Amino acid sequence: MDKIRYKQAQSLLKEAVKSSQSTEKLKTPQEGNIDSVLYEEIINKIIETEEFIYSSRPTHNLLQDDAEEFCNNLMDIRNKIDEILAEFGVLEKENVEEKVKKLSSQFIFLTSKGNFKKLLIRWGVEPQRIVVAGVPLVAEDMRILNPKIPETALEPIKKKISHVKNDIKRKMSDLEAENIMVVVEKDKSGKILAKRAEDIYGAHVIEKDSLKDIDVLEFKRSLEK
Repeated sequence: MDKIRYKQAQSLLKEAVKSSQSTEKLKTPQEGNIDSVLYEEIINKIIETEEFIYSSRPTHNLLQDDAEEFCNNLMDIRNKIDEILAEFGVLEKENVEEKVKKLSSQFIFLTSKGNFKKLLIRWGVEPQRIVVAGVPLVAEDMRILNPKIPETALEPIKKKISHVKNDIKRKMSDLEAENIMVVVEKDKSGKILAKRAEDIYGAHVIEKDSLKDIDVLEFKRSLEK
């Protein structure tokens, strides 16, 4: 690792810790253990984020996609810094999953795949609040996913769609949910599901290139918006 850039990263890390003092009440550090692996991840992520400084010269203006990636990197850095500070008692450790459970009580979560449901459960969402669609919300959208699909194949898909919509309606009533949150990846099926859910239900959307890149803290912040 380049020594100058390493020092720059360390300097940015120190500034990040200082800036958090203006918004959070920090306690006196206690005895603890440094997570060297986590610290190295912070340094590497800062160096990765630093590339945006050079690539955006001379204006340092970032377009939407780059802005999202830049800010996601900063949030990841912040989360990791908070983990280290919590280890030394400077910040109180938060039961994030329990917080997610409370925040998610206003939502029914709609997603496109079973493994995404497992991810939501791991983050703290109650299983009964999750609907795995597996199909678009409008049968004709299958032609976008598969232009060669025969007409006869649409009939069973229409039945599945009906089941999904009934499931959503039932869960919103039984669980007294106020909103729908779509959690998908930015593939074709995910985008179609998200767009239709917005049109039909006025749904909120979390749409990422890879859901595995989201940690529970970022997910919690999405629920707080």
